[in-house]
Amino acid sequence: MIDHRLRSVIRTALKEDLGGRGDVTTLSAISEGIQATGKILCKGEGILAGIGTAEAVFHEVDPGLEFVREKSDGQRVERGEVVATIKGEVRSLLVAERTTLNFLQHLSGIATLTHKYVEAVSGLPVRIVDTRKTLPGLRELEKYAVRCGGGYNHRFGLYDGVLLKDNHLKVCGSIREAVEKARSNSP
Repeated sequence: MIDHRLRSVIRTALKEDLGGRGDVTTLSAISEGIQATGKILCKGEGILAGIGTAEAVFHEVDPGLEFVREKSDGQRVERGEVVATIKGEVRSLLVAERTTLNFLQHLSGIATLTHKYVEAVSGLPVRIVDTRKTLPGLRELEKYAVRCGGGYNHRFGLYDGVLLKDNHLKVCGSIREAVEKARSNSP
């Protein structure tokens, strides 16, 4: 899922973290050209989400980095497990580290919580469905994380389905009028 929207989100996140000066600590303390291998370790148990985003962050920072996925999105992970291994220039590894972890932690948290709800209703004739209440710019990623946790997406925006709420009903005057108008005016 590496498209222009995800690349834009990643670039925004990196710009926010690096500002105009870059990672001043890494640039001042680490010599150029040093090679290393880094590992992303799981700090707790849960459901993994965002490994593709993590890879995209590292490649945005340095396309020459070698990123090996050790786990897949939607997989249960345990504390101490290696999620990914990255090889390349140390400076690049350190620059990409925090942004990568922010995405992985946020998305895996959503997947893990969703999975808990899915397990809680297991065997019942229901399913766990998300909302549009997402962080601006992260909707596609957050809805992906819901799917990784076993949940379902409801709608992505105001454009892809009618959902009459209390505000609509107040303006229309009744539920009947709101439904009739929606049926006659929507495709």
